[in-house]
Amino acid sequence: MKSFFRNARFAALPLILLLPLGAQNAKKDAKKDTGKDAGITRDQADQILDELRQIRQLLQAQAEKNGPPSPVRAKLDLTGFQMLGSKDAPVTMVEFTDYQCPYCQRFHMTIFNDLKKNFIDTGKVRFYSRDLPLDSLHPNAIRAAQAARCAADQGQFWKLRDIMGSNPDKLDMDSLLADATSLKMDLGAFKGCLDTQKYKEAVQTDVLEAMKIGAEATPTFVIGKSTPQGVDGELLVGLQPLGEFVKLISKPDAAK
Repeated sequence: MKSFFRNARFAALPLILLLPLGAQNAKKDAKKDTGKDAGITRDQADQILDELRQIRQLLQAQAEKNGPPSPVRAKLDLTGFQMLGSKDAPVTMVEFTDYQCPYCQRFHMTIFNDLKKNFIDTGKVRFYSRDLPLDSLHPNAIRAAQAARCAADQGQFWKLRDIMGSNPDKLDMDSLLADATSLKMDLGAFKGCLDTQKYKEAVQTDVLEAMKIGAEATPTFVIGKSTPQGVDGELLVGLQPLGEFVKLISKPDAAK
């Protein structure tokens, strides 16, 4: 709620700035209509304009005083979650993903490759994967999230994650079984894991935690200082340019 009012403060400013245009039109109308039926007098129009100018000045002064909104911070316990990179990396990056989300696919197939090459593989960043399936939009997303966890039982989490992240349109059961076969997984165990929804509750727990920290879209990231239990960092919501990720990773306090 706090972030809502912070954003509303700035969102209201353009609306207020438009209001004088209405008053100016009213002033013109008053000039044209000198009869008894005039809706507003010239003096009233001047008074409205003066009051609106004062409101605008107050809002501008308040915005300058408060400055840009502070970044949203989040702490996560990442014990037991799948990690890529060095456990001793000073910076941690967490992605809350939806395997059927086209923006997650774009991140996975472009920006992630650069981050992996320059930061994860070099020991500067450790990368964690969490789930945020938007089932109201993506009916196969929850199954895919569970499939990744079922694959982890057989040491194939990252390989299946890579396949699913690249093919958000192929997450039906037949496609997942074909993927498991290509990875030489125990097909019976994998299918049994999916049929019993072994990890459904775990996925739902991820969704609740994502909502708690303010994740409003997929993908959502938390990037910051590595802690013994997980991460203490800043929230980055939605697909962003590579530079935004590099900026957070390179912040002086990110690795302190």
